[in-house]
Amino acid sequence: MTTDHPGTTSGSLLDGFSLEMTGKDIPALEAAAPSLPPGTPVNVTFLGNEDLSMRVAAAAAVKRAGLHPVPHISARRLASTGELDSFLEALERVGSAHHVFTVGGDPAEPMGPFSDSLSLITSGRLEAFGVNKVSIAGYPDGHSGIEVDVLWSVLEAKVAALRERGLEGEIITQFGFDTVPILDWLTTLRDRGISLPVRIGVPGPAGIKRLLGYAGRFGVASSAGIAKRYGFSLGNLLGTAGPERFIEDLARDYQPERHGEIKLHFYTFGGIETTATWVAAHR
Repeated sequence: MTTDHPGTTSGSLLDGFSLEMTGKDIPALEAAAPSLPPGTPVNVTFLGNEDLSMRVAAAAAVKRAGLHPVPHISARRLASTGELDSFLEALERVGSAHHVFTVGGDPAEPMGPFSDSLSLITSGRLEAFGVNKVSIAGYPDGHSGIEVDVLWSVLEAKVAALRERGLEGEIITQFGFDTVPILDWLTTLRDRGISLPVRIGVPGPAGIKRLLGYAGRFGVASSAGIAKRYGFSLGNLLGTAGPERFIEDLARDYQPERHGEIKLHFYTFGGIETTATWVAAHR
């Protein structure tokens, strides 16, 4: 699909995409690797039901596959500074500590000394183990537990902290189903003087019931809104849905001079191999 903006098509937006995996997804990653361009960033999540060895093994598998590992660090899940150091040291040993994604995480109360991702960034521990690039979270659809003004002030504080520490940064957004709030958020982001590149979170192709389940869990859209934007019927929840329309809408309305540098980040609800195959077919 060609848009009014030269060089911006739904296919070109897929250049330089990234995606996610969990610590349990190593076999799926190995199956998907032939479909992924060399150096594709692969984020490794930091889930509560996985341990350090699983996360490190997954990051090492990404590296072996010729891809770019981006391990997540969940601030509130860390019981101590020593646990953070152990994780970073293990990542450094497998050549996977250069680029991390910091996030507050799900627990309402911190399990240790880190209350949020800003406290991780300002701790100085990341640079001590070779980290030179940090991804941080953005929320175009808002956050159910955080006021909008607070989201902006925290984001600005994290951007300033990265700059002060000489760390390269990028923003990865929570997944969404509607491009309008995403593009509005990008406009506000640039108006606030934040020029970091942004990876727009996109749900990968998956079963409709699964997509609706994740949307409900994170509160990013209503079922009716998703059905309207994605073009499926709520009367048939047994099918699958892909992000074709979402990406076409984004390509049509994206203005580089206004919205800045963007790429896509796929949340692989339907599996890594399914997402990798879908992207390869649509690039």
